[in-house]
Amino acid sequence: MKCMIYYSGLAEKIQLLLLKRGKGGKINTNMRKCRGIYPRQPERMTTMKLHFYGADQCVTGSCHCVEVNEKKILVDCGLQQGRDEIDNEELPFHPGDMDYVLVTHAHIDHTGRIPMLVKNGFQGEILTTRLTANLMEIMLQDSAHIQESDAEYQTRKAQRAGRPAVEPLYTVEDAQKTMEYVKTCEYGDMVNLCEGVQVKFIDAGHLLGSGSIEMTLTEGGEKRVIVFSGDIGNVDQPIIRDPQFYNKADFVVMESTYGDRNHTEVWSYTDDLAKIIDETLGRGGNVVIPSFAVGRTQELLYFIREIKDNNLVKSVPNFPVYVDSPLAKKATTLFCGDLRGYLDEAALTLVKDGTHMFNFPNLHLTEGMEESKMINAEPTPKVIISASGMCDAGRIRHHLKHNLWRPESTVVFVGFQSPGTLGRHLLDGADSVKMFGEEIAVRAKIVNFQGLSSHADRDHLLAWIEKFTDNKPRQVFVVHGDRDVAPAFVETIKGLGFAAHAPQYTEEYDLLAEKITAVGYLPERKTKTFEGAPKATPAYQRLVDVGDLVSNLIRRSKGRDNKSLAAFADQLRKLAEKWDA
Repeated sequence: MKCMIYYSGLAEKIQLLLLKRGKGGKINTNMRKCRGIYPRQPERMTTMKLHFYGADQCVTGSCHCVEVNEKKILVDCGLQQGRDEIDNEELPFHPGDMDYVLVTHAHIDHTGRIPMLVKNGFQGEILTTRLTANLMEIMLQDSAHIQESDAEYQTRKAQRAGRPAVEPLYTVEDAQKTMEYVKTCEYGDMVNLCEGVQVKFIDAGHLLGSGSIEMTLTEGGEKRVIVFSGDIGNVDQPIIRDPQFYNKADFVVMESTYGDRNHTEVWSYTDDLAKIIDETLGRGGNVVIPSFAVGRTQELLYFIREIKDNNLVKSVPNFPVYVDSPLAKKATTLFCGDLRGYLDEAALTLVKDGTHMFNFPNLHLTEGMEESKMINAEPTPKVIISASGMCDAGRIRHHLKHNLWRPESTVVFVGFQSPGTLGRHLLDGADSVKMFGEEIAVRAKIVNFQGLSSHADRDHLLAWIEKFTDNKPRQVFVVHGDRDVAPAFVETIKGLGFAAHAPQYTEEYDLLAEKITAVGYLPERKTKTFEGAPKATPAYQRLVDVGDLVSNLIRRSKGRDNKSLAAFADQLRKLAEKWDA
């Protein structure tokens, strides 16, 4: 039986030694011999420390740890996705050494490895908001089902090749057991977590129940306040409120997903989405929307209800809408529950008037696979909303197989597409993709609906950090941003007068001495994450890196004199035309 042993602290020392000798490379912090055996450290460190265990110069796998008063407190423990994925089975710490987990929100890149903690020895307390706990329960069981299905598929392949069976990362039973450790609070509650640690959540405006977390740490007469932003939400989103703010902290750990760019301004979500639907259905095609089952799908239903109420689609006025995701169906039910303290004013008004926010004529919420298969067999032009949002798994891949080759259809992306995913490959202009062993031509119209994002853009991230006026942070740690984004955002906020740093994986920072006490590293990234992904040569990757550099330079040029900007634009146009000739 395959199993994991964690030698906590050893890998960091080896990595530091290698770096001193000028050698890089990945350190595998797991020595696998037997599952369930974890040699603990003989004694705990008692100083205040901050450990970076995920989403460090990447955008998935969020996981950080505060060490204080001989307690270890994780903030999130998410799955790595796309090219961020190193090995989801590997953790640079012993799960049984963790005493608490604080969960900012329910998305899988923040919660997806918590059942793995429980499976491998965690017996502490998991604290989050009431709505996050409700969403976590259904999302983790869905994730566990995917883990089991993937392991079953891989096992069949392995057995044909004479290799041993593949175990799932965790099971549905593990996910169910995880909820036994969960305790909840409401926004604004001051929770005495343990000796010397107080915790408070406020609304991050990213997803129902999402929170930014303030931790007040006291040890040996020393006091420090550290704020974790979680994922900071966009403004003026339907259903949920705008992000709330803290105004003082000694240290801040903040996300930077869109730290290098602003969202495209959208005059009206409903008008723009209605136009896409109207034109596509008028051609006889389908509108296929890869969507995250929790949050984004409910926003889309909210907009489509408005579109139908106002008769904005003329080509097929009573167009059918299929939500093909069992998880989305369950989440939509939760979104119709007790949302006191979580809704924005417009949504509250609808609820008080008795309006069902997500229901309208000709809406179909599918459950079983047979229902799912019949969607594309029905010739009526329709809107299909299905998971996963980045097209790396789930039923959406079947809908893409049936629609990508059709020039009359449209695929609408409504969320961030991580590099290395099928969604990003399509957005980058792929001519064809390989799915289910078959080459599929990409002839459908591909639309990036950028205005619809649950993440704050660059300007709103800056507005968030600029609220820290009562007590300016001694250090801002920039995380949850890609390798070309997080360091660039660091320089941006340094320009506002903040001390800032983009930590690396396994880095350790002493909050009392205010210095890095263990050097981190950037793991080697995956280059192929989906069937049919093209091989990236070193020359091509160099070109992509230079393109990112130029793109960032353009965004930072806003405000320069028009003559210089025009000259730069002309130079780039001439180069592009020469290359494309």
